[in-house]
Amino acid sequence: MSTAVMTGWEPWLASVGLALVTLVTRAFFMIPEREVPMPEWFKRGLKYAPLAALAAVIAPELVMQQGALITSLADARLPAALCATAYFWWQRGILGTIVIGMAVYLPLHIGWGW
Repeated sequence: MSTAVMTGWEPWLASVGLALVTLVTRAFFMIPEREVPMPEWFKRGLKYAPLAALAAVIAPELVMQQGALITSLADARLPAALCATAYFWWQRGILGTIVIGMAVYLPLHIGWGW
């Protein structure tokens, strides 16, 4: 099986095309001169989209390893997530949540090999 190699103008064309697609998709709501009409239920739902996306990325990382569910509680991610969650509910600070999570995760992962 051979692999195709882009040469000459093809990498430039691909880069410009990807930049245009990114620009148009990210600026989609800013292009019209007036507000795009949306149902109220849709606007309310959009408020939860960032949280849903974050949960969709983080949840599998917490409970899976190499495509399979973790089978041991000796995994540094679990206590780190619990401590970070407890800190967030107590203080409501994002930076502190990250610091606490990493302060628990790193010693367990690097020091104990979890």
